[in-house]
Amino acid sequence: MKHKVFFQVATLVAVLVVFLSFSLISQAQIAFVSERDWNTEIYVMDADGNNLRNLTNNPGSDESPSWSPDGQKIAFQSDPDGGKNFEIYVMDADGNNLRNLTNHPAWDGAPSWSPDGQRIAFVSYRDGGKNSEIYIMEANGNNPRNLTNHPGSDGAPSWSPDGRRIVFQSSRDGGKNFEIYIMDADGRKPRNLTDNPGSDTSPSWSPNGQKIAFQSNQAGGKKNSAEIYVMDADGNNLRNLTNHPGSDTSPSWSPDGRRIAFQSNRDGGKNSEIYVMDADGNNLRNLTNHPAPDYQPDWFNPAGYPVSPAGKRAAIWSWLKQNSNPWRN
Repeated sequence: MKHKVFFQVATLVAVLVVFLSFSLISQAQIAFVSERDWNTEIYVMDADGNNLRNLTNNPGSDESPSWSPDGQKIAFQSDPDGGKNFEIYVMDADGNNLRNLTNHPAWDGAPSWSPDGQRIAFVSYRDGGKNSEIYIMEANGNNPRNLTNHPGSDGAPSWSPDGRRIVFQSSRDGGKNFEIYIMDADGRKPRNLTDNPGSDTSPSWSPNGQKIAFQSNQAGGKKNSAEIYVMDADGNNLRNLTNHPGSDTSPSWSPDGRRIAFQSNRDGGKNSEIYVMDADGNNLRNLTNHPAPDYQPDWFNPAGYPVSPAGKRAAIWSWLKQNSNPWRN
């Protein structure tokens, strides 16, 4: 009898977990930048391309959206008055309660939330030089600190899911092209992950921490369009996910790590659209289709967790297997 009751409870738990998993996936959203209202604004849509909403409406440009881990806020770069000096702003996920986080004569942009939601990495020219550096600040804009300090330009920071490391692009190797680097979250121990004739940029860490997607024109030269590549987090096992005459850029992982959103002009026009593909490059789908450009997608994890719903489901089943009586002390 006890075994029968346990089996029924375990089955019910499994059904609930599967239901919640699909519910979380259905709630996933993608923030992106669009010029469809004749100005550069932040939009958000469901992960299937439906339910499009405009979040910002400023005379200047709003770009580089980054979801907070809990999905309550979106950080982005903006020059609200059109003065071309970008600062970091944050707003609620519905576009309300806009707040300015940085206020500096130099350019601040490309915000990236830490997995715990306590800090924001960003790019700035505030060191007085012509090159960009990576900074970090508290989520309310306090205590900005310099993480990199190099004659080369550093940019596009992306946190590891455990918050211990940051992957970024840099031209510090002395060449004119960018490579992918990784460093500890305090700026120490920078290591080079790529070394190609072309530029490797816009790195994005997978939710399980095992892979890094990025854009690259591996062969170099203006005639070589960018493609989406993926590699292990240590730089090994490089694979090309896209192979198209158009330019494929700005990869962003789905919450479960099974798909990658990116921007591409592969539809034959001069403007870019948002696409999504499986993490192995298969099953390509077009999410936006507009005469104006859509770009810079950022995929929101509705659960706020660095692991996938499938991973949580497996963890619960493992716990049930190891604990024959879930009510025991």
